[in-house]
Amino acid sequence: MKGYRSIFWHRRDLRFEDNVGLSQASKIRQHLTGVYVLDPKLLDLELTTSKSKNWFLGKSLLELQNNWERIGSRLLILKGDPIKLIPRLSELINISSIFWNESIEPYEKYRDNKVKQKLIKNNQQIYTFIDQLMIDPGKIRTNNNEPYRVYGPFYKKWLDVIYKTKLSSNNLMQSFTISDRLVDLNDAELSSIKDSNLKYCVNNPGDDINNLLLENKFEGEKICPCRPGEHASKKQLSLFINNGPIISYEKGRDIPSKSATSSLSAALSLGTISCRAAWNGAQITKSLATNKYQLDSINTWIKELAWREFYQNALINFPELEKGPYRIKWFNFPWQNRLDWYESWINGLTGIPIVDAAMRQLKQSGWMHNRCRMIVASFLVKDLLIDWKWGENYFMKALVDGDLASNNGGWQWSASSGMDPKPMRIFNPFRQASKFDPNGIYIRKWLPELAHISTPDLLTGEIAPLERKYYPSPIINHKHQQAIFKELYSNLI
Repeated sequence: MKGYRSIFWHRRDLRFEDNVGLSQASKIRQHLTGVYVLDPKLLDLELTTSKSKNWFLGKSLLELQNNWERIGSRLLILKGDPIKLIPRLSELINISSIFWNESIEPYEKYRDNKVKQKLIKNNQQIYTFIDQLMIDPGKIRTNNNEPYRVYGPFYKKWLDVIYKTKLSSNNLMQSFTISDRLVDLNDAELSSIKDSNLKYCVNNPGDDINNLLLENKFEGEKICPCRPGEHASKKQLSLFINNGPIISYEKGRDIPSKSATSSLSAALSLGTISCRAAWNGAQITKSLATNKYQLDSINTWIKELAWREFYQNALINFPELEKGPYRIKWFNFPWQNRLDWYESWINGLTGIPIVDAAMRQLKQSGWMHNRCRMIVASFLVKDLLIDWKWGENYFMKALVDGDLASNNGGWQWSASSGMDPKPMRIFNPFRQASKFDPNGIYIRKWLPELAHISTPDLLTGEIAPLERKYYPSPIINHKHQQAIFKELYSNLI
């Protein structure tokens, strides 16, 4: 016979407010305990994540743990394989039911299915919810009941579903309110955990999180624009929608020297804020807009939310994207993959100022402006002729907001290997610099050794050898490499 205890398994939803699964669990279960599993497969700095993202995770978990304690319960932090740990915990404390929000990445879906199989064998109730997306992916289909492969039609359908299902600003959010305090684990339950092989420290439950932070010392903590924790994420959203950046987003989003974006990418990825809160904020600001430019700016930001869901839906419907290109012919591209060029790109030493400034920003802060992500991705693939998967993998090991769906989608877009209906797109880094950093403010900030260079020379990269000092000469000629890329591309079958 099962007991009365239930658990809510946190994953990419490190918050209380507008957490669909947690909201539902709290309505029917007073004996509710939170759980988070530090999964080595998702914390591997060599394969899947970065120090900056693990830092964001650790700090967010500390806040979440405090929030659980504030309402009378606790957040159990387990370390190891969730496929083994979640069923084992369920047996130890004799749970009646387990709640979680569904994941969309291939490994996480595999993990969840394995956990489900074990829990079902133990006759435990499982409740899962869609929280990471605004709309159930099953509702975003073409008239032929197929998944969308192009963003434009997807965006129209996405909006149509939102409005037809009346997900308005008044009823969109799933509130999480607890009229009475939750009931914590009792002594017997705590003893069962303490005496088990779960390695959960009852006396100092924050030790595993602190160890995570010690193992991932992030030197860019003070300059990273993405701030961890639910409280900070709500504050960032409020500043973005209430203090002006969203109403000038149309143009401001492309200027890397300005703080004109929301900086909520990591928060949305790890769920310290919900996509619905972001949508809600945009709708509120939209109702107060006073001119067409402001409305256009707000709508442009809303489209970014749709891009996020487009890439997530793409990964759900085409999980093979994790391993390779959407366009089959790209499997045959003859990459040059020069390791010395790749190392120069990583370290911001290509001799192309806008590229190097962006790569230095990433290395130092754990984040890169989106316009610059497109510039450096195009440069790696179409100037250096290096496999886009190399860049995708590096970004995941460097970004604080590394997200498989968005990162993969962005790289495939830049590489012309994805679902973009206009695949041939090459960025000229010098034109990009002149257009979006015309005064060289961004370049000078991240390349202080070039602060003395005149703006025209800084933007064109035509810097005299004596003026360069220790800054390298360009490792390639853009025009020459572009011609090579085009020829190789034209020969693809």
